[in-house]
Amino acid sequence: MMPISFVNAGETVTVRKITGSDSVRQHLAELGFVVDTDVTVVTQLSGNIIVQVKDSRIALDKSMANRIMV
Repeated sequence: MMPISFVNAGETVTVRKITGSDSVRQHLAELGFVVDTDVTVVTQLSGNIIVQVKDSRIALDKSMANRIMV
């Protein structure tokens, strides 16, 4: 497993684990980041990324992206 911030643009990966406090995990779950969901990294710049989750594109900063393990 590795953080989604290490995934190259254009790759599709599956969420394996969400780390962090309960409120952070709940927030990410509301955005669509749940275990066994496929996400595609659209673009990446300095650890900040834009990902496609289901039918939405979401921008994440580096600290939040490091909590999503794939």
